[in-house]
Amino acid sequence: MFNALELKVPPLALVFVFGALMWLASTYSTFTIALPWRSTFALIFYAVGSAIVLAGVLTFHRMKTTVNPLTPEATTTIVTSGIYRFTRNPMYLGFLLVLVGWAIDRSNLLAFACLPLFVWYMNRFQIIPEERVLGTKFSETFAQYKRSVHRWL
Repeated sequence: MFNALELKVPPLALVFVFGALMWLASTYSTFTIALPWRSTFALIFYAVGSAIVLAGVLTFHRMKTTVNPLTPEATTTIVTSGIYRFTRNPMYLGFLLVLVGWAIDRSNLLAFACLPLFVWYMNRFQIIPEERVLGTKFSETFAQYKRSVHRWL
């Protein structure tokens, strides 16, 4: 049953779903916390997260491979340059950082509690299935890349 969710929901849509959950959680709960410099820190996470996503997308375009996360079989090459030297999933890392910014902006413990759920969902239903396809398609090249670069950081 759970396998039906693999590679089905666009990660950007998940960012909006989790953002909405974080908004609901923070709107209807009393677990608000005081965070000094809240707006400044939220803006920093929004900016850094967005820059990391953009770096990932631009590197994929430069290498002329698909950025569509729902069709990893359309990948034409394993990208190991640019931001991909530091993380195998910069776009997902960037999305997570944007959500961290949103949690800071919401200043609510339940909003922060949504972050590990996002990571779990992305690992289970997006990244692991992508890696399965890439491992089959690019075998040793991808295995070597996995050994040298972490999934998130």
